[in-house]
Amino acid sequence: MSMADALACAIADAAAGALPDPAVALRHVAAPGFGGTALFVGTIRDLNHGRAVVGVSYDLYDALALNVFRRACEEAAAAFGPAIRLYVAHARGRLAVGEVAVVVAAGTPHRDEAFRACRAVIEAVKHQAPIWKQEHYADGDSAWSEGCSLCGGDAHAAPVPAGPA
Repeated sequence: MSMADALACAIADAAAGALPDPAVALRHVAAPGFGGTALFVGTIRDLNHGRAVVGVSYDLYDALALNVFRRACEEAAAAFGPAIRLYVAHARGRLAVGEVAVVVAAGTPHRDEAFRACRAVIEAVKHQAPIWKQEHYADGDSAWSEGCSLCGGDAHAAPVPAGPA
């Protein structure tokens, strides 16, 4: 299988009834020689910064977002491969609490590389992709989030270890 076939990047249009699907991601990264599979599923939470959230709207610059997704996967493959399969998908549109916003999966021969590759890809998506998030609150108000790619840092993010030495 070529490296291009080992990487899958997508945008799911919530308005058309599509959301990122963890089962699709797991199928994509599975291979007979892989004993390690890591999966990250990001969902819409009901509380953020002390405010009750009823939904989130995501807008993306599709072409650039897909380029960022692909670059993140290529960088993870270079760091943790060559035996690796990666998947990333992010939703666009309005999502309700509990719905899936983003899915990242990594399959590798061993768990360590799978965990680290998965973490590296989700951090790149959060910090580099042109994705705008508008939260909708229970009181009827809405606000655009600054987002990690705009603020230059994420207080909740742990450093991602480098690839094998």
